[in-house]
Amino acid sequence: MSNSQIGIIHGRFQPLHVGHMEYLLAGKARCKFLVVGITNPDPLLTKEHDTNPSRSTAASNPFTYYDRFLMIRESLLEANVSRHEFEVVPFPINHPELLKYYVPLDGRFFITIYDDWGRAKEQLLRSLGVEVEVMWERTMADRVTTGSEVRKLIEANGHWHDLVPPAVVRVIQEYGLNKRFTQRNGE
Repeated sequence: MSNSQIGIIHGRFQPLHVGHMEYLLAGKARCKFLVVGITNPDPLLTKEHDTNPSRSTAASNPFTYYDRFLMIRESLLEANVSRHEFEVVPFPINHPELLKYYVPLDGRFFITIYDDWGRAKEQLLRSLGVEVEVMWERTMADRVTTGSEVRKLIEANGHWHDLVPPAVVRVIQEYGLNKRFTQRNGE
């Protein structure tokens, strides 16, 4: 397979939600093989960015790389994407000089833009000389949900199940990931 048939998508996926699935499936429809990069894979590869400083806080990143790997893998399989057509890897967006060690830079990078952080990522990727396709640009008001909203609902023991793929509900429940929020609050 030539790298021109490889698409690369990235996100924090804290947690993976239905808006992310729209993004992942739109990217997969544009390529033969999809590489899904998980940003902020660990605290050492996480740092603040002026456009959205809260993205780097521990509270905004409660799920580990492995937790998110499971959410993505199981959700793509649930959406009938063959396991032979995607891979999930770390994607240290905050350290762009490291990306060449995780993804093929001659693939096509698919992004969506909702805010200044999205525009900053587009500029950052283009500065690396990679091919970037903006699949869509929308406002924050156009989003189905956000990871922040889902995390707040999980923490409040609210109704979050319909904001994430069923596979994410199963992963969170099976591994007790929702307990991290109650443990953080001292319960």
